[in-house]
Amino acid sequence: MKLKLNILKLFIVSVFLLNCGKKDVTTGSETEVKTEEAEDHHDEALKTIASITEDQIKTVGITLGKIEMKELTSTIKANGLLRVPNNNKAAITSLYGGVIKTINVQIGDYIKKGQVIATIGNSEYIQVQEQYLTVKNRIIFAEQEYRRQKELFDNDAGAKKNLQSSDSELKTLRTQKASLQKQLQIMGINPASINNGNLRSGLVITSPISGTISTINSQIGSYVDISSPVAEVIDNGSIHLDLQIFEKDLPKMKVGQIVHFKLTNNPETEYDAKVYSIGSSFENESKTISVHCTVIGNKSGLIDGMNITGIVSLNKTTTPAVPNEAIVEADGKFYVFIQTNQQAEEHHEDESENKNESKKVNFEKVEIIKGSSDMGYTAITPLKEISNDANIVVKGSFFINAKLSNTGEHEH
Repeated sequence: MKLKLNILKLFIVSVFLLNCGKKDVTTGSETEVKTEEAEDHHDEALKTIASITEDQIKTVGITLGKIEMKELTSTIKANGLLRVPNNNKAAITSLYGGVIKTINVQIGDYIKKGQVIATIGNSEYIQVQEQYLTVKNRIIFAEQEYRRQKELFDNDAGAKKNLQSSDSELKTLRTQKASLQKQLQIMGINPASINNGNLRSGLVITSPISGTISTINSQIGSYVDISSPVAEVIDNGSIHLDLQIFEKDLPKMKVGQIVHFKLTNNPETEYDAKVYSIGSSFENESKTISVHCTVIGNKSGLIDGMNITGIVSLNKTTTPAVPNEAIVEADGKFYVFIQTNQQAEEHHEDESENKNESKKVNFEKVEIIKGSSDMGYTAITPLKEISNDANIVVKGSFFINAKLSNTGEHEH
């Protein structure tokens, strides 16, 4: 019996010791994991710290400053398109069909309203002139006949019916003459200059507006009529800008605001426009509203249909800001550098190099969100708190960022 009790006691003690051992092992593993996590976070923090020697600061010209409160003009960035109103565009056509004989303009030529741009020929034009001369001669005879019938009627020698018939004939001929006269004027032919010796088989085509020839659709020998334009002309002097503004920005838009814009294919030159009308409906499925602007000042190089990028100037607001040079971009994000007491991760170097190295200054890389830019300053919103008395790098940030990037590559 005693032997059984002793065996049971030994078994209980063994189980107790085994459980204690497992607990210690588990606790030790958890401690190791937490320590590794803490070290990882510490390493990540060190990757945002750059150490720059005082000699490097002087050589590169790194300058420190403070985050300032600046009155900046807030802006809206939007894309748009240059447009010419339809009443400043024209398709140059002939009201009568014919074969092109000459084309007097080229694409890009500036022409004035009424200027001849082409000539066309058709034998039917001679028929209209012939009819006009015929009717004109018949009118002379009809007028004589009417005067004769009136004289007979007044002397009770002629019938009233004959007088009425001659009067009706004269009125009909005069109506035909007026119609043919108008047709000739539309053709560009002066009715008063027509006679049997100078009937014209060709007509001129003139421009209905002043502007620049943008397209020539015909060639010599081709047949044209009112449905086939010979050329197209655009008055780019009346060009305006259509900005596409998103719904969230629409309340900020007002008539009279100034827009600075640049051409997508020529970002070197800046142009100005002024808002004169705000649309009231969405454009297709883009959920944008058209804001119409008049281009003011320089218009050289602007052509209907060009894509632009515009900046709309809004009201001035006071906001934390830094010089534009203080901000660096990396991986699609924006950063500034502030002076810090945190130490960067040191690399193994020769003792002789460390002995000759000057004192180091540490800078922390802090991510920010960019706001509006004006007068060389940009509004910023830091993603972590920066104290008001913190020293910020306002010049030479690119050097510090490059050094930090090189350090990161060396660590890997």
